[in-house]
Amino acid sequence: MLLYIIFGLLIHFVFFASIFDIYFTSPLVHGMTPQFTPLPPPAKRLVLFVADGLRADKLYELDENGNSRAPFIRDIIMHKGSWGISHTRVPTESRPGHVALIAGFYEDVSAVAKGWKENPVEFDFLFNETNYSWSWGSPDLLVMFSKGAKRNNVFPCSYDASSEDFGAQDVTKLDTWVFDNVKELFRGARNNQSLFSKLNEDKIVFFLHLLGIDTNGHAHRPSSRDYLDNIKIVDDGLKEIESTLKDFYGNDEKTAFIFTSDHGMTDWGSHGAGHPSETNTPFVTWGAGIKYPQRVSAQKFDDTYLEEWKLENWKRHDVNQADIAPLMASLIGVPFPLNSVGILPVDILNTTDLFKAESMFTNAVQILEQFKVKMTQKKEATLSFLFTPFKSLSDSKQINILRKARSYIKQKKYDEAKPSHLLLCSFVALGLLVALFLLLQACPWTYYVYCLLPLPIWYAVLREFPVIQDFVTLLLTNPPNHFVGYLLLFILGVEVLVVSFFYRYMLTAGLIAFAGWPFITPLWTRAKSTSLSWIFFCLLLAVFPLMPVVGRKPDIFLVMGAGLLVLLLSLLVLTFVIRRKNGFVNEELVLYLLQMLSVVVSICVVYGTHNSLLKKQGLPLTNQIASWIILASSLVIPLLSSPILFDRLFSILLSLMSTYLLLSTGYEALFPLVLSCLMFVWIYMEQETLQQSGISCKQKLSTIQFACNTDLTQFRDFSLDDIRRAFFLVFFLVTAFFGTGNIASVNSFDLASVYCFLTVFSPYMMGALMIWKILIPFVFVMCAFEAVQLTTQLSSKSLFLMVIIISDVMALHFFFLIKDFGSWLDIGTSISHYVIVMSMTIFLMFLNGLAQILTTKKLKLWGRPKSHLI
Repeated sequence: MLLYIIFGLLIHFVFFASIFDIYFTSPLVHGMTPQFTPLPPPAKRLVLFVADGLRADKLYELDENGNSRAPFIRDIIMHKGSWGISHTRVPTESRPGHVALIAGFYEDVSAVAKGWKENPVEFDFLFNETNYSWSWGSPDLLVMFSKGAKRNNVFPCSYDASSEDFGAQDVTKLDTWVFDNVKELFRGARNNQSLFSKLNEDKIVFFLHLLGIDTNGHAHRPSSRDYLDNIKIVDDGLKEIESTLKDFYGNDEKTAFIFTSDHGMTDWGSHGAGHPSETNTPFVTWGAGIKYPQRVSAQKFDDTYLEEWKLENWKRHDVNQADIAPLMASLIGVPFPLNSVGILPVDILNTTDLFKAESMFTNAVQILEQFKVKMTQKKEATLSFLFTPFKSLSDSKQINILRKARSYIKQKKYDEAKPSHLLLCSFVALGLLVALFLLLQACPWTYYVYCLLPLPIWYAVLREFPVIQDFVTLLLTNPPNHFVGYLLLFILGVEVLVVSFFYRYMLTAGLIAFAGWPFITPLWTRAKSTSLSWIFFCLLLAVFPLMPVVGRKPDIFLVMGAGLLVLLLSLLVLTFVIRRKNGFVNEELVLYLLQMLSVVVSICVVYGTHNSLLKKQGLPLTNQIASWIILASSLVIPLLSSPILFDRLFSILLSLMSTYLLLSTGYEALFPLVLSCLMFVWIYMEQETLQQSGISCKQKLSTIQFACNTDLTQFRDFSLDDIRRAFFLVFFLVTAFFGTGNIASVNSFDLASVYCFLTVFSPYMMGALMIWKILIPFVFVMCAFEAVQLTTQLSSKSLFLMVIIISDVMALHFFFLIKDFGSWLDIGTSISHYVIVMSMTIFLMFLNGLAQILTTKKLKLWGRPKSHLI
């Protein structure tokens, strides 16, 4: 019994301790590259005043006589600078508040376990990036921003901890001590050449932590005379410090001032929660780089503060507390704190539009750096098949956003490089009108879905208006007859694809048309051998849609013949690769031989299984084991091959053909071989087309490598040829779909296809194997598409979007072809066609991900792999 009790206590202790490991761990990352605005900053120095525990309303409101408690701050609001409310986050405590102000991020709750004396996780902060920083105030607070400094550039000066006495008669001395010591620093600098030189450098910060207001609030409540009088003392101190700096620097107008608070306080003198009295703190800034007051006739806020404070005619600029850190960094020209999540309040800056745009760009890159490091860490700590990247910030998405912003800045279109909410508000208003219209007509809820769903789609489209504009410009640069010709060909091609769902021979017609492509371009004269290969394999592939559906006439000797052709092709390729490399790496040679051996084993298994079943002796165990081993290794072995484009694609062909042979019963075994050969030729044809269009290709096809981190800066603008490439992909996918049968019909499936793996009826296992057989040709096509987008230097997103557009146009056709009358076969076929095309988008995403894994990933199972230099 005692053992059970101990074991139970241990379990509960583990569960108790687990919350600190799960919830109270730091989300911070390290390893980012510092980012700063590459333009001269407006200020040489910055003074940060933080009045601990000061509520916004107590500073801004007028007293019972209609006078301001802080006349100096009131004068700044009306004549010198900008003002607003700084919105803090919970917990509204001094430590997280100051971390948000100076480091730009909201400290995680793991800091609670360490208190004030040290930082639970090292982080970058503003003082760390300056040439020199001086700070005065509470010893508990200043140590946070001096122990973590990378250089000895932070000089803290604090009073004794015993001075923080809630029972003292006058705690305003905590603030007057700070003001006096600041003035003493500047007086002493006149007789200290070293200090004088430091104070006259640029990129310096003075931090004044004023604890008196917070202490009076805890001891006497925020409504007390002590708290309110302390505000007047702080206001006088700010005026004195400004005067001291003006005298010392000769009124050079290169000093920026920021006055704020770390948190507010409740009416009963506490803080830590999320009441507005705790989260609303004052924000006043003036000096170098700061806008002067702006008089306005009306302002829209969700509160009544403006009227209560009699400030409705002076423009109010609210910020989030973490936004102050990038503002300070931008004003004095130092790198933004590496862990900052603040967004620069650009409307406050009194600088050129170029400086604002560059500062916002730097801010975006700095935050993006954190995302990239975090994603890399997560990816390294997660199994590859469990890791799902954030699609909205994929590599191509990142480079497109940054490139677009940089382009706008170069073109001096600064408003475009800034975020705008006008488009979003317009679509929200339109959505409300549509919803109101449907409500008045008492429409069912499905009507709301049908009518409102297009709005976010068109919003996403119009957000990419510059891309659409560039595409329209591209179309208009072509002669009208060319444009009309392209349009007619596009419509004809889509119609051929639609009809091919009903009549497979339309694919034959399309492939014959493809064979004539070189004759209408300069390809025939400039790349005759490649063109002849293209014509031959197009015509050869065109034969398959004319043949009967798979399973009607099985022929095991055609399967074996396909295997022998694969081996013959392997020997030719192996000879070519050895000559190209002037020698061969042992590991690569072993890998090729293993894959060729796998093909040989597949041929033997197919033949042996066929004979065994004819003799009614069942599936031999050795054949079954060999089949499953070949299937399991088919997706792994290509990852061991060289990342060079040609080598990796051929390795994928050998591995997947080994499996496909095991799943074949007749002529379909030849189909992926012919299709893949055509895909190889397609890659060469596209590179030839690119060279003839005047776009330089820096690399030969035989030296280009697949890579996880492709240099996206090499990608080019969209062209009309890219529409053709996207159409080719869709056509080849449909050919892979229907090339050997109509898989929309259950009759197309032949159980004999899986006899090398199992003969005992198992619907799920057999179904999975037959689906994989269908997918293998698709994988060939998608891997070739990866190579095409790499060799043609076009973003995969651009090509992929065109493919989706073509698929959606086809889906629209089938939407109107759906039948709700006639036989069940007619109705079911019309629905299945629509479902197939609509599923193509999701299907393509899956295939695209699989193709990227097969082409870009590299497994290292032996020694140090040879480095192939491009």
